[in-house]
Amino acid sequence: MGSAGGHMDPQIATTARILGEEIARRDCILLTGACPGLPHEAVLGAKAVGGLVVGISPALSLEEHVKRYASPYEEYDVIIYTGSGLMGREIENIRSCDIVAIVGGRSGTLGEFAIAYDEAKLIAVLLGTGGVADHIEDIVAMVQKDTGAELIFDTNPCALVERAIEAHDRRVKHGVAYRLPTPDG
Repeated sequence: MGSAGGHMDPQIATTARILGEEIARRDCILLTGACPGLPHEAVLGAKAVGGLVVGISPALSLEEHVKRYASPYEEYDVIIYTGSGLMGREIENIRSCDIVAIVGGRSGTLGEFAIAYDEAKLIAVLLGTGGVADHIEDIVAMVQKDTGAELIFDTNPCALVERAIEAHDRRVKHGVAYRLPTPDG
């Protein structure tokens, strides 16, 4: 999850590509909001090394995906058309992920983080990528709510993926990945 628009720093775009490559190298499926920007950079990285990529589109159809949302489609192995709009598809994005990776980000990424945090997801945050990613710790401190979410922070995309997969495996082994949070966290 990350910035789909706005200024994209070339170094951060490269970092997002490396993240996508590492996700694919570790035999994980990359799922994004089927949008441009940093998520698409991760898609390009994953596809460059033969990864499987799934997109969750806000659109009702390929035509709407391309024309209304100006979003890429060719690099995806599967696109799921939700018809839910930009904010509505965030729930499908987050609930379909075992590990939620945050890179950069603006208001949409903030919404995705909030859903993931409230739903006790494993969240891997790539620090140094700007935007929401670099303020997650402040946000968590501000909300003062223990939801059971597990956060992993790193500046290195390869180390972040490795640590996230290790945490995921541990959570599955101990049943943590399948516990639902209570309404109060």
